[in-house]
Amino acid sequence: MKEALFYEKRNDQKVKCHLCPHNCIIRDQKRGVCGVRKNKGGILYSENYGEITGLGFDPIEKKPLYHFHPGRNILSIGSIGCNLKCFFCQNWEISQATIDDIPRRQTQQVEDIIKLAEKKTDNLGIAYTYNEPTIYYEFMLDVARELKAKGLKNVMVTNGYINKEPLEKLIPYMDAFSIDLKGFTEEFYRKNTSSSLESIMESILQIGKSDSFLEITNLVIPGLNDQIGKFQEMLEWITTNLGENTILHISRYYPGFKSHIQPTSVSKLKEFYTLAKEHLNYVYLGNVMLEDGSSTYCHQCANLLVKRNGYDTQTPGLDEAGKCIHCENKVFVR
Repeated sequence: MKEALFYEKRNDQKVKCHLCPHNCIIRDQKRGVCGVRKNKGGILYSENYGEITGLGFDPIEKKPLYHFHPGRNILSIGSIGCNLKCFFCQNWEISQATIDDIPRRQTQQVEDIIKLAEKKTDNLGIAYTYNEPTIYYEFMLDVARELKAKGLKNVMVTNGYINKEPLEKLIPYMDAFSIDLKGFTEEFYRKNTSSSLESIMESILQIGKSDSFLEITNLVIPGLNDQIGKFQEMLEWITTNLGENTILHISRYYPGFKSHIQPTSVSKLKEFYTLAKEHLNYVYLGNVMLEDGSSTYCHQCANLLVKRNGYDTQTPGLDEAGKCIHCENKVFVR
């Protein structure tokens, strides 16, 4: 546990958290929406500081990041809590929980995580993932600072629901972001996640203007966010504001947590993939094994750059700088 950043003290021992757009006003001995930031005697604490529920080495493609050091492994860590309330959450056991709900967990120090990251040969760095990393902001920031100084990479896998000031402080330490853009209407976000699309769009634009690398994932849920008109609007917004080389992952939904909606049809995924390719140069399909939507071809000369079979990644068409070996088009960060 550690005193939280980004909060103000109010009257009657209340505090107001400014980490995310919920801007929770929290009474003494109560927690915010995330379930892990608690007011104790007028001081806001991050209860999940160093409390780790997930720790292991993953392919970077699993984040998913397809254009950031392809084929490399990265140490992935996760904690407890989330500032969204998605009824279809895939990691609900840790994201929709509090410290009290998970007695079996590892308490790690910053230096422990850094040593583990350095120990593994050819490890790219650390990915903050599994649950929403914004909610373990203080620990993530402390680890990221130390890791950056060691010359390793930091990756944040996030829902993007974070206020401008905390994000601005974090961006210099984050080499890459994988953002889950869950839908493209305020109604979808309000009803299904208890958050807001506008705030997430602002975060995406803030990251897009920075030097950090960005990929976007859209989970397609039947009947909730699979309207082709809204998907078209999302594509146009991404293209206009971030550019046609923005990487988009279209991901298949499966039932989980409180959701019993049937999985996304393959035909719908293919329809969205075809439409997205009309706007963006690099589009991928996730959570489904299809021939289309996995490997990367140069959009200038059609040379095969990266061949993917599940998480087996080969890079026959890339040079050491991430350029196409035929036309020298810069496609990847390496």
